[in-house]
Amino acid sequence: MKVSVQAVAVWEKIAPSHSITAIMITDDQQTIVTGSQEGQICLWDLSSELKISSKEILFGHTASVTCLAKARE
Repeated sequence: MKVSVQAVAVWEKIAPSHSITAIMITDDQQTIVTGSQEGQICLWDLSSELKISSKEILFGHTASVTCLAKARE
């Protein structure tokens, strides 16, 4: 079975000032999580029409975020 996936830009006309180093999508496919070279973790809402809007930026890491993982319940 062949599955096609549409490419999605995570920003509008101007790219963010941070460099994305890790990316993950939640199981419900409604949130994208990105980690950056500057140590930020960003949460993005993903609509069913594949429109992306920023949700939250988490600060506090002192090094680059190079890996993201989901926690088990």
